[in-house]
Amino acid sequence: MDLSPIWLTLKLAGITTGMLFVVGVPFAWWLSTGRSFFKIIIEAIITMPLVLPPSVLGFYLLLAFSPQHGVGKWLHNTFDVQFVFSFQGLVLASVIYSMPFMVGPVKSALQQLPASLAEASYTLGKSPWQTFKSVLLPNIKPSLLTAVVLTFAHTLGEFGVVLMIGGNIPGVTRVASIAVYDAVEKMDYASANNYSLILFSITFVLVIAVFVFNKYQAKSPLG
Repeated sequence: MDLSPIWLTLKLAGITTGMLFVVGVPFAWWLSTGRSFFKIIIEAIITMPLVLPPSVLGFYLLLAFSPQHGVGKWLHNTFDVQFVFSFQGLVLASVIYSMPFMVGPVKSALQQLPASLAEASYTLGKSPWQTFKSVLLPNIKPSLLTAVVLTFAHTLGEFGVVLMIGGNIPGVTRVASIAVYDAVEKMDYASANNYSLILFSITFVLVIAVFVFNKYQAKSPLG
């Protein structure tokens, strides 16, 4: 059994989750403060991957970053960078496609915190950023873990969007979900079952870990 699609999938999920944690958590905080019309538009755009068919998003990313069109043409001519049919393209597509799974839970958790927490921090002379980092984030640890696991697990199972922008290049863009599809097309059900079982096992363990952690936090006096 060729395990390279599994390792490539784990690598993609890890990089995507790390990037979204660094970018998405502060972004969720920004969205949670106030309800301007501009923020509503931004939030709607971020949420679109939840309702759009993955192939639609993948198609537009393919057009946008193709070396023959728009941004992709400019990037290719200026920096010799190509996102289409490359691992970098998979990361870009995954970050966009999985963003609501990082931003949504964190934003909801921040909005549910009592306003007195931040107000007390400001009274002590802390800046908004210090308040966010040292006061608000420690109080939403279960939601942070949930967002990280959801993002990681969702990236593991991506198919349509990564197929559209990355294709099926062994060792480069052939992730596990595409390997499953490939095996089924060839009627190699044994390989399809092996890949599927590995993905199922990883996802199941991650979900169980979240439930156990959240249950422990609920019982802990400091949770």
